[in-house]
Amino acid sequence: MSEQNADVVVLGAGIVGVSTAYAARQRGMSVVLIDRREPGSETSYGNAGIISSGSVSPLNNPSLWKSLPKYLGNRHAALRWNPLWAVRNAGWVARFLANSAASRFEPRATALHGLIGASAKLHREWIVKAGAGHRLRETGWLRAWRSDAVASAKQEQALLADYGIVSELLDRQAISALEPDIVPVYKVGLLHTETASVDSPGAVVKAYARMFEGAGGDVRQAEIKTIVPDGDRWRVALAGGAISARHVVVALGPWSADLLRPLGYRVPLAYERGYHREFKPNPARSLRRPIYDIDGGFIMTPMEQGIRVTSGVELTDRDAPSSFAQLDQVVPIARSVAEFGDAVGEAWRGSRPTLPDSLPMIGPAPRHAGLWLAFGNQHIGFTTGPATGASIAAMIGGVPPSYDVTPFAPGRYI
Repeated sequence: MSEQNADVVVLGAGIVGVSTAYAARQRGMSVVLIDRREPGSETSYGNAGIISSGSVSPLNNPSLWKSLPKYLGNRHAALRWNPLWAVRNAGWVARFLANSAASRFEPRATALHGLIGASAKLHREWIVKAGAGHRLRETGWLRAWRSDAVASAKQEQALLADYGIVSELLDRQAISALEPDIVPVYKVGLLHTETASVDSPGAVVKAYARMFEGAGGDVRQAEIKTIVPDGDRWRVALAGGAISARHVVVALGPWSADLLRPLGYRVPLAYERGYHREFKPNPARSLRRPIYDIDGGFIMTPMEQGIRVTSGVELTDRDAPSSFAQLDQVVPIARSVAEFGDAVGEAWRGSRPTLPDSLPMIGPAPRHAGLWLAFGNQHIGFTTGPATGASIAAMIGGVPPSYDVTPFAPGRYI
């Protein structure tokens, strides 16, 4: 592979990287998008496919302290943690918990609201333009409680209302009217009516990548070795050659910190590992929208290949051996609600990159001109990918983004 020149090289072809590449190409820049795998094949593939208008509350919110006792036993399906990892990463854990203080909630929720709103708008525009509009479902997202949790549901509804997000409080009968083919185990539900979903997030990312190529972008599948400053440009070394670019965007998700370390950046990145498995659906007993079983700690959602059941968070090393304990715990519970058959394919595992404040890094690296960082979108990466990428492209082009990116500045940590 001979060395070529580009205005922008984007490293990572998940939803964030593909979005960045397309948005930069829309602004007339020459763009090369590089990943070791095809677009949408890593973390962006294995998620619930939700474009969530209501995910304004970070995981480390003030209610986390009330939940900690049930997690300390390390048996809850919503969260498992590796004690050795926790000891080695005590600093990250301490900062994560410190951010759950009440005084730190509103600024982060406001920041996420701006990012999510801009992103949802782009998703709805791009998915049609990319020829994948048939994958979009405007059926909302149901958060459901088996317990009599009216107070919790109303509290969440009030929080959403503070940000202008519409939701509907449902009782058992209303849930059955909404999802007539599931077993009526839920007493309380909260329908996020402005949330959409897709039937294959990986396919949507691939459609966006094809849209980028159709606009004149270059998608390259190659192993990324290093990025090195080269005068007023950057040299991106690949397994089979190199590319010279004015700007480099690191959008490698959980692998971003590794590439930045030789440049002197120590990124406090942890990994919300998650699992999913898909099952043959029963066409006569359909699931009509994603359901988050809050007491059970899992999401089940209808996908192109069947019913996808996703597990909760596993905090451990990014490359630690898989542990399917959480998935094994929740699949029988999901079967008690929705009717589905045998598994389709193998169980999947991915790592969602998370910073201590649960906000991504979006913006310029503090000590290197032309280096841009776009990662750390944690468990809402599919939702927030388009606006993350669009804001990076805007800043490269010298244009203010459509929402306030100040809270996401990389300089807050590196």
